[in-house]
Amino acid sequence: MDRKNDKAEGALPSDDAVRRMTFRRYESADRVEVCSLNRIALEETLAYLGDGPWNADLEDIETVYLATDGEFLVGEFGGGIVVMGALKPRGPGVAEIKRMRVHPDFQRRGLGQRMLTALETLARERGYSRLVLDTSTLQPAARALYAKNGYRETGRRFIRHLEIIDYEKRLT
Repeated sequence: MDRKNDKAEGALPSDDAVRRMTFRRYESADRVEVCSLNRIALEETLAYLGDGPWNADLEDIETVYLATDGEFLVGEFGGGIVVMGALKPRGPGVAEIKRMRVHPDFQRRGLGQRMLTALETLARERGYSRLVLDTSTLQPAARALYAKNGYRETGRRFIRHLEIIDYEKRLT
């Protein structure tokens, strides 16, 4: 990848290669690429707010996610991270889906669905009974993904000029 993460090197993967892509746990060496993918994916939808306290978790993924019974997963293609997602504990029985991002060159290939499914599976295995998440009104593909998977809107709020939609889902 280059843009570092901006543009895929060479041809995009076949649908079969995307289906076979596996996810792995975040490693500290991934931080720069994870931050880049976060920026690129949000810029694509005009939802990137720049640096601010809303990005503090990306500066210490190990503490915020991995050391708290949460998780942070990444998927790679062509030597670069092209999909990511995280699970963050919020309280007894409740976890939050965070940082769901798919590189623009890899969107509409099922990777977001696969990442969401992987995170929901981990949440069930760890005993969470309810998931919460948010996305912005500028991210219709994310909104459709969450609705399709049984998340229901619970409220709206603003971060700066960006309208945020809160969702939740009960796990069975």
